[in-house]
Amino acid sequence: MASNKIQFRSIHELKDPALNGKLALKEFQEEIPVEDFLGDAEKNESSTSRRDFLKLLGFSTAAVTLAACEAPVIKTIPYVVKPHDIIPGVPNYYASTYFDGFDFASVLVKTREGRPIKIEPNPVAGDLGKTNARAQASVLSLYDNDKVKQPKLNGKDETFDKVDDFVIKGLNEAQASGKKIVLLSHSFASPTFKKLFAEFKGKYPTAELVTYDAIPYAASLDAAQEVFGQRALPVYDLVGSELVVSFQADFLGDYNAASLETSYAAARKPGANMLRHIQVESNMSLTGANADSRIRLKPSAVNKTLVEVYNAVVGGGSSDKVASGIAKDLLAKGSKAVVFADGSKGAQVLAHLINQKLGSVAFTGKANFLKEFDKARFEEFLGWVKGGQVGVLITNNVDPIYSSNKGQDFKKSLSNVPYVIAVADKKNEMYKAAKAVIPVANWLESWGDIQPQSGVYSLMQPTIQKIYKSRQIEESLLVWKNGKNSAANNYYDYLKASAASLLGGTSFNKALYNGFINSTTTTTLAYTGGNASQAAAELGSFKASDLELVLYTKTSMGDGTQANNPWLQELPDPLTRMSWDNYLTISPKDAERFEINNDLNARMQLDGSLVNLTVNGVVIENVPVFIQPGQADGSVGLALGYGKKDSGATAETGVNAYPLFDGSNLVVSNVKIEKTGEEHEFAGVQLQNTLMGRYEIAKEVPLQDYLNVAFDDKLKGWNKPLEYHTISGALPAGKIDLWDAFDDTDGPHFNLSIDLNSCTGCGACIIACQAENNVPVVGKEEIRMSRDMYWLRIDRYYSSTEKLTVYDGLKEGKAVPELYGSTLLGIEGSLENPAENPDVIFQPVMCQHCNHAPCETVCPVAATSHSKQGQNHMAYNRCIGTRYCANNCPYKVRRFNWFTYNMNDKFDFNQNNDLGRMVLNPDVVVRTRGVMEKCSMCIQQTQATILNAKKENRKVTDAEFQNSTACSAACSTGAMKFGDMNDKESKVRELYSSNRRYYLLEEIGTKPNVFYHAKVRNRVEN
Repeated sequence: MASNKIQFRSIHELKDPALNGKLALKEFQEEIPVEDFLGDAEKNESSTSRRDFLKLLGFSTAAVTLAACEAPVIKTIPYVVKPHDIIPGVPNYYASTYFDGFDFASVLVKTREGRPIKIEPNPVAGDLGKTNARAQASVLSLYDNDKVKQPKLNGKDETFDKVDDFVIKGLNEAQASGKKIVLLSHSFASPTFKKLFAEFKGKYPTAELVTYDAIPYAASLDAAQEVFGQRALPVYDLVGSELVVSFQADFLGDYNAASLETSYAAARKPGANMLRHIQVESNMSLTGANADSRIRLKPSAVNKTLVEVYNAVVGGGSSDKVASGIAKDLLAKGSKAVVFADGSKGAQVLAHLINQKLGSVAFTGKANFLKEFDKARFEEFLGWVKGGQVGVLITNNVDPIYSSNKGQDFKKSLSNVPYVIAVADKKNEMYKAAKAVIPVANWLESWGDIQPQSGVYSLMQPTIQKIYKSRQIEESLLVWKNGKNSAANNYYDYLKASAASLLGGTSFNKALYNGFINSTTTTTLAYTGGNASQAAAELGSFKASDLELVLYTKTSMGDGTQANNPWLQELPDPLTRMSWDNYLTISPKDAERFEINNDLNARMQLDGSLVNLTVNGVVIENVPVFIQPGQADGSVGLALGYGKKDSGATAETGVNAYPLFDGSNLVVSNVKIEKTGEEHEFAGVQLQNTLMGRYEIAKEVPLQDYLNVAFDDKLKGWNKPLEYHTISGALPAGKIDLWDAFDDTDGPHFNLSIDLNSCTGCGACIIACQAENNVPVVGKEEIRMSRDMYWLRIDRYYSSTEKLTVYDGLKEGKAVPELYGSTLLGIEGSLENPAENPDVIFQPVMCQHCNHAPCETVCPVAATSHSKQGQNHMAYNRCIGTRYCANNCPYKVRRFNWFTYNMNDKFDFNQNNDLGRMVLNPDVVVRTRGVMEKCSMCIQQTQATILNAKKENRKVTDAEFQNSTACSAACSTGAMKFGDMNDKESKVRELYSSNRRYYLLEEIGTKPNVFYHAKVRNRVEN
C-alpha cells in the first residue's frame, strides 16, 4: 500500500534509520555458556545436560541418536471415591463474578481436578462479561505465595476462635462506651453485604460503614450527584454514535469504572456511519492512541478548550479555533455525538451538560453502582480516628497508609483506636498496624453477589476450597453478629435467602449456573441539574505552571490491587512497551529542555535519567523518566498503583505516586523535576524481534479512500493484492509457489483473522495466552536481555506524515525532509517533529502458522512440522535447541528457553513454588531449558473441541472454534476471529473476503494462516 507516511517503533529508530540492522546483528550474538556448564563441578550445581552436550558436539546422526536419560518415576494416588462432578483430564467451568474492589467482570472459571486455572468471559453477561488483562491474571493472585496464610493476634499466629473472642470483646467495649465501630471497606456493590451490615448495625448501633478506594472516582461521583441527583456513574453505549470527543478521559481503560471498548469497536466498523474519535489530552493514553484525531495539550490548556467547547455548543460561539472546530462537529452530529471528560469534577459536569444539550443517544440512563466513595464522609472518618472517637476499626482489604496522600497522618492517629482489625491479604502497612489480622478469602474462594448496574444481578461462587485459613468479611460479620458456633453463621445459606428477593422468580441454582441475570430492580439517571458557571470557574482556577502532572492507571496494574502478580508486572505497557516499571513520561522537546536522556547501550538496551519529582512540596525520589512521543509539551505523566511495600517482592516494583493524589483531581500543577545524575535500566520489548527493517507492516488507510475505492481507479492501489513479475507477466502471489500445496480441504483448516481497526492494544489476549499455555515469567533482567517468553506480542507502531519544508537557509529553495527535531545537513531550522504527535497502530503478532513455513525446512531433527489443519507443530522432546528456526523466521515469534524457568531460584515467580504451580494447565507441557517454543494456536483446545463433537456425532460450531484459542476468546472487541476456513458459514471465511485483508510480509511467500485487516482512520487527510 503506497502512502506518504513513515512508521517507527521508537524515537531511537526515528533518529537512526540503521537501527534495524544493528538489532538484527545483535539478535543471535549470545555465546553458548560453555564455561557455565563445563567448568569446575564444585562451583556448578548441575552437570552437563544432554542438550548442552549436543550443542557442542554438533548435530551429526550419531550425536542425535545418543541415548536419553531415564525419566523420573512419578508415583500417583488414584481417587478412592471419585467426585461425581470431576472427571480427570476434563475441565469443569463455573460461572462466577470477578470483583476485587476495583475491577468487575462476570466470568467463567475453568478448573482442572478442583484447581482454577483460567478465567474466561461469560457470554451470558454481554459487555459486563468482558475480561481485561487484570481479570485474566486474577487466577494467579489466588496462588500468591506471599499472602497472609494464618490469623494473627498481637503479631502471633492464632486461631479464628481466639481472634473472634478479641474482636467481640472490643465490639462490646466500644458499644458500652459509646465509641464508634467503623468498617472501612472498598466500594462493595453487594446487596447482601449491605443487608448483613444493616443487621450488624442493629446489634451494634454505633457501627458505621465507610467506603475507601485507592482510585475513588470522587470527581466522577460528585459530578453525577450534581447533574443527576444520584451518586452513581452513568452508563454509556457507543453503538449508535458517530462522534466521540474525549477530554483526558481514557474511556478504553479505567474511566467511569467500566471500559467502553466493546461498543467502541462495534461503532468503529468501517463504513459511512463509522464512529469518529477526537481525543484532547496530555498523556498519550490507550484511548488517545486509538483516536482518529489527537490534540495534545497540557492539562491547563485542555481545561480551557473544554470550557470553550461548552460555550460554543451551548452559547453559540468561541474565539478558540480548536474549540470552534470541535463544537461544529458536535453540533453537526447532534444526538449521535457524545463528550467524555476526566481529571476533575468541573470537567465532568461540563461534559454531562454538553451531552444533555446534544441529546446524546450514548447516554443510556442506566446507573453504574460499582463506585461508592464519598470524600466528605471519609474526611469525617479521619476526624473520628484523630479525635479518639473510634473504639473498633475493621479494614476490609484496604490500605490507606499506602494509597492515601494522608496515609502517614492516618497511621499516626491509629494509636487512638484500641481495637484495630485488618482483614488483609498481604503483610502491608495495615497488617502491621493491626492488633488482629484475618486473612481475606480470594474471590475464587468466596460466596457473594454484586449489583454492578441498573437491572443487573450477578453471583459469585467458590471454585476451590480455601487454600489457607482465610475468611471473607461477610463470614466474620455473621460470627460477630450471631456469636461463635451459631447455626446461622453459614454465609451460603444467608446469601441464598437474601438473593430470593432479587432473582425475580429465577431459582437460585439457575442464577448460580448462569452467574448473571437481569434484575427486576432498576434505577435510572436523568439530567436534573448542573452548574456550568461553577464548573467553568473550577477549571479556570487550575493554575497553569511550567510543568503539569497527569496521574493515570495502566492497563496492567490498575489501582495496584494485584501489584504482586508477576503476570501483570511483566505485561508490557501498550504504549511505552516497557514492563516492570512505572516512570515519568515526558515529551521529546521537554526532555531536551531538561537534558533528560533515553539512550540505547551497546546491547540495544534502554537506559534513562532518574529525577527527583516535586509536586506542591511533596518529593518522590529517583523516578525514572521515559521520553514518550505524543506527550504534550509542559506536561508529565506518572502511573499509580506501583511501589507497594511489604506486599510481596514483586509488588515493590516502581515508585509510589499516591502521595501526589488528593483523591479527586488527577491533574496537578506546580511540578518540578531535578536530575539526580543517576541512570535507570528499563526493561522494554519494542525493539526486540525486529521484522528486519520492513515497513508498512501495519497497514492503514483513510476512511475516505476506503469508501471511494470502488469509484476511483487511482485509489484501488491502497490494498492491491500482491503480484510477482515473471517472464509470463504479472501473476498473483497465490499462483506462484516453490512447493506443491497441501490438500487442506479434508477436515478443518484453521485461520486467524486480526482486525487492526478493532484492536485497542489492551493486552488481555497476552495474559490469556500466558495462562492457557504455561508461559513463564522471566523477570526484569531477562526482559532487558531480550529474552521474553511471550507466545503473543502486540507491536506498537507510530506513524506520521513525512512532511517537507523549505528552509530559509537553503539557497536553492529545495524541500528537505525533517527526520527528528534536530538540524539536517547542517541547516538550521525546525518543523513539526514526527515524534511530537504520531498516530499509533497496535498489531498482535504470533506464529503465523505458515503453510510454507521457513522454520520447518531448516530444523535438523524435524521438531517443527506442519499439519493438515493449518497449525505449525512443535515436538518439544525432539528439539535440540539449534535456534535455526528462530533465525529463519521472518516474524520473530519463536522463543528459546535459555533457562529452566520452573523450580529455579533465579526466577522466583509463580513457577518456583508449589502454590504458584497450581495454576499450570496440565494439558500443556512445561518446557525445559534448551528448547524452542511458540504459539500453537492452542492445539490442545482445538483438538478437544473436535473430539467432543466427534463423540456427540455432530459438526463443530463456529462459536466453539472461536472460543478454542485463548487470544480470540479473551478479545473483548472482536479483533481476533478464529475458525475453520473449510466451513463456508464460518466468520473467519467471511472475513477472508474483505478488501481490507492482507498478509504480514506476503512478499516472502510463507503463505500464513493468520491474516490482518488494515486500520481505517476516520478523518480527512491533508
